[in-house]
Amino acid sequence: MRVRGFLLALPPILVIAFFIGLPVIAAVAYSFGYDGSINSVVASLAQKQHLGGSLGAYEDVLGDPSFRTDLAVTVGITVVSVAVVLVLSWGIALYARFSDGIAAKLVTVLSIVPMFIPVVIASYAILTFYSTDGFTRTVFHLLGWEDSPVLAYKLSGVVVGQVWTHLPFGVLLISSGLASVPDTLIDAARDSGASMARAVRSIMIPMAALPTIIVATFTGIGVLGSFTVPYLIGPNAPNMLGVTMTQYYQSFNQAQQAVVMAVVVFVLAAGIGYFYVRANARSAR
Repeated sequence: MRVRGFLLALPPILVIAFFIGLPVIAAVAYSFGYDGSINSVVASLAQKQHLGGSLGAYEDVLGDPSFRTDLAVTVGITVVSVAVVLVLSWGIALYARFSDGIAAKLVTVLSIVPMFIPVVIASYAILTFYSTDGFTRTVFHLLGWEDSPVLAYKLSGVVVGQVWTHLPFGVLLISSGLASVPDTLIDAARDSGASMARAVRSIMIPMAALPTIIVATFTGIGVLGSFTVPYLIGPNAPNMLGVTMTQYYQSFNQAQQAVVMAVVVFVLAAGIGYFYVRANARSAR
């Protein structure tokens, strides 16, 4: 039975190992200067390489002030985006949980609409809406206000795009978590004299902790590795590492430095993923 179970689980494991595990190992090896085997082609074309088992690529990248700025921007946008997504998701989920009106249903539906809109289209929509000659600028100008918000090609616009992209997942998951909280617990707390805010803080938030952690971790990992939103909406510099590593690989032909940046992003994502694994393990216990 154990052998049969192992054989049943073997195909997806092999697929993951071949298409994900092997490229990751090869990329990490190349970042340390090992240019043989499947790294031989890219090593024969790339520039400014440090080969032969060297930390030179890491020293180049980590010592570059522009990389440290982009790293700080990436972490900052990730933290802000996760915080905004959590606040909006919780607000919409609570509103839908305690209200059966048309307005609550409309807000919930509107918050899920971005799930069905491609990121590229959403990014161009944000550019059209918030650019210097966009909709908001035009409306403010017609009203006689010259100082209107311009988010296109700014980091604030990247945050708006990231929130737009990840909000539907947060609303769906947290709404599902709040829907599983029995009404009897909330009614008992209210009958005992607790306010609604105290009932939410003492009952609903602890019982929906796992969905909240899942939303935070998945959103954080998604924002860390994002490319389309910061590439289309963000400025030329500074920008997020997803754009920077692509420029190093395609425009500068510095594949090893791009891989080093990818390794840094992977380490950050693995750190975020630790909280997801820990939360699931505690929930299982």
